[in-house]
Amino acid sequence: MNKTIFCTGVFFGLLAVVIGAFGAHGLGSLVSVGEVDTFKTGVTYQMYHALFLLILASVRSISEENKKLVYYFIISGIVLFSFSIYLLATNSLTGFDFRAIGFITPIGGVLLILGWLLLGYRAYREFE
Repeated sequence: MNKTIFCTGVFFGLLAVVIGAFGAHGLGSLVSVGEVDTFKTGVTYQMYHALFLLILASVRSISEENKKLVYYFIISGIVLFSFSIYLLATNSLTGFDFRAIGFITPIGGVLLILGWLLLGYRAYREFE
């Protein structure tokens, strides 16, 4: 499981760099400054949680079962939070109104929060 968690962290980190580069160099001429800032928020949170996964994979004092649960909360949170922000920030570029699915952004945020809380709780319970 540690290899899967680590590789997922690498994947989401790499993707954050690629998406962030697009946001920094290609998006500015297509959308408003506010939308670029919103896009950057998604990239920032994705990168934070990619690093979170790299650290989670290296923690040896938490059981694999507990890591797996935290992992699922975090990857679900990244997808729902960051990716919905990317869609919302680029809404003006498409024919689909992504604001209709905007309700999933806070759900993703809650999943990220729950992942952090669960990690803290499990670490507290399992550390000796």
